[in-house]
Amino acid sequence: MNNFSLIETIVVGAFQCNCTIIADNDTKEAIIIDPGDEANKILEIVKYYNLNVKYLMHTHAHLDHIMATREIKEKTNAKIVLHKDDNEIYNNLKFQAQMFGFNAEVPLPVDIFVKENDEIKIGNKIISKIIHTPGHSPGSICFYFDKENNPVIFSGDTLFSRSIGRTDLWGGSYSTIINSIKNKIFNLREDTIVYPGHGPKTTIWSEKKYNPFF
Repeated sequence: MNNFSLIETIVVGAFQCNCTIIADNDTKEAIIIDPGDEANKILEIVKYYNLNVKYLMHTHAHLDHIMATREIKEKTNAKIVLHKDDNEIYNNLKFQAQMFGFNAEVPLPVDIFVKENDEIKIGNKIISKIIHTPGHSPGSICFYFDKENNPVIFSGDTLFSRSIGRTDLWGGSYSTIINSIKNKIFNLREDTIVYPGHGPKTTIWSEKKYNPFF
């Protein structure tokens, strides 16, 4: 069903956030997942491939996943996508940045609040299904793509290779994140490729077998 090109995953910012650009091969419509920092670096890729960015999709609203959102929105007019349960965290970007010694502008308003089972579509065939996976933050979500029967999921800071997201930040909960992973992410096909918010990719089978938290 999905005729997309995983254009590039680049590591941005001091927290080494994975930012991914996905585009439809035919229409050049694109989404950017977690534009965490270094807007110029992200926009260079957009320009190189001559992409029309439709959505800025955020797995959650911690500063290292949203620091470049304002500038990219201003340059592309893409719609900002977030789960509503993270809106308070999102709106407190300046405070988040100050806690870590950074400066940040006030974020632009969210355009689209998504919830469990919502879908975001670009081009004619690319569909991302929203999976709400609270625990790292109240509004943490994953983006699932079928990708021509080769499924992939962007797990943000919920599930990492051999680890899970921290739960000691705003609205975090250890029991909730474990529940989200066990009952939502681990219910997907075991050959699903997992692209986390930081670090290397993995698979659901590998994390079920080797992740020390499970």
